[in-house]
Amino acid sequence: MTSFFFVLIKNSFFQHDEKKKNLPPSPPSLPILGHLHIVYPPTHPALHKLATQYGPIVFLRLGNRPTLVISSASLAQECFTNKNNNNDVAFADKPKTLGSIYLSYNNTTIGSLPYGDLWRNLRRVTAVQVFSSLSLNRFSAVRTEEIRFIAKKLYLTSTINATDQLTHCKISLKSVSLELVFNVMMKMVAGKKWTGPTAMFTEQFGTSVCEYIPIMRWIGFEGYEKKLKDAHKKHDEFFQHLIGETRRMSGTCSASEEQTKTITQMLLSLQQAEPERYTDHIIKATLLVLFVAGTTTTAETIEWAMSLMLNHPEVLKKIRDEIDQNVKSGYFVEDSDLPKLSYLRCVVNETLRLYPPLPLLLPHQSSEDCTLNGYHIPKGTTLLVNAWAIHRDPKVWEEPTKFKPERFEGSRKGDDQEGFKFLPFGMGRRACPGANMGSRLAALALATLIQCFEWERSGEELVNMKVGTGGLMVPKLQPLEALYKPRDCMEQFISQL
Repeated sequence: MTSFFFVLIKNSFFQHDEKKKNLPPSPPSLPILGHLHIVYPPTHPALHKLATQYGPIVFLRLGNRPTLVISSASLAQECFTNKNNNNDVAFADKPKTLGSIYLSYNNTTIGSLPYGDLWRNLRRVTAVQVFSSLSLNRFSAVRTEEIRFIAKKLYLTSTINATDQLTHCKISLKSVSLELVFNVMMKMVAGKKWTGPTAMFTEQFGTSVCEYIPIMRWIGFEGYEKKLKDAHKKHDEFFQHLIGETRRMSGTCSASEEQTKTITQMLLSLQQAEPERYTDHIIKATLLVLFVAGTTTTAETIEWAMSLMLNHPEVLKKIRDEIDQNVKSGYFVEDSDLPKLSYLRCVVNETLRLYPPLPLLLPHQSSEDCTLNGYHIPKGTTLLVNAWAIHRDPKVWEEPTKFKPERFEGSRKGDDQEGFKFLPFGMGRRACPGANMGSRLAALALATLIQCFEWERSGEELVNMKVGTGGLMVPKLQPLEALYKPRDCMEQFISQL
């Protein structure tokens, strides 16, 4: 009870102090809760609703955490660039939460580390060893092999279940996509297919009130902290086993074997050179990011894209025609073909615009007092960038809620000439380093599925495009089930895979 009154008094002083400063607009709040009662799941539409009432910059108190929400491209640019200010450095930090403590090895992953020398070093290592163009090209064969494995598997299923040429098979695109991305990631990380339950890395814990009201943590509300501890234990055992297995199997690599090193082998090589810097802890934290951030986000992008195309069959046909025109007859689409498939890239970008993998991006935190749009932002304020709202802003996007891949035609690969109004992977110093890898895998998977099979909705109704509730990501409310059958012109080639 004493703790309860301490929090109440602390919040009262905080609110009194707020009034003395030029803070951004803020809705009325409640004692203890602050604005928690008006931030309900799914969070990004709820915050967008606040923005329509109070403007694109809103200051909230989520329990004991001061929080800034921005919902415009210009404000995002002011946060993540050093134009006329130092905000890109001020907002380069990350908040420490129960989730980040237990699910990010005590804030030591590249996505959760405080901004500083350790983060810069880890960013450099991952940029060179994992996400560089050289590394992506090295693992091109892995992506191709696993995508074709899925195509062959779908073909065999169709031949077993089909009774005549007109019968389509029904599949869950979610399960197919997850199997694909986990197989690709496991091959890159450990040189073998994934065999465990994907739930280990796809479970979303949401955000508990324990993160914002400490007393709820002390009383063990909803068993939230225990769930996080259990998840961490499973992750840690998995990665420790993987590292141990890699050590036992790895000897001295020859020159030819150097080109086929897995990511774990590369990290262990760094450990041999600098054991104090690249501890098992750091290696496990690095691998964790790949499995958490590099799998579900890509699988969901594939599922959302296929859902959109099934609701717009003319788009599906246009992509199929583009593939047929640019890929030689009798050959499967390759990584090297993707630059020629410009309309496919438009579809992937439009999918990321409407359904960004992380609609609020990953949270940032101000490491010092700063000024944004003329407002005072206190040190220690959590920053949430509502990318979902920015991507649907009618001031910068024509017909923002419509699926129009053509809006990206003519843009250059990589930057898409959209600046801060298109930021599905974040911007600035803490932008996602794996954006290119995820986009390339999603594009090649979609291209192969469309090249090899004919697709239809499972019923006459349009695919339900409502979003579900989860943690930081936006899964579909209803996982996509679709009908497919092998294309006549590709059946012979698929059967020979």
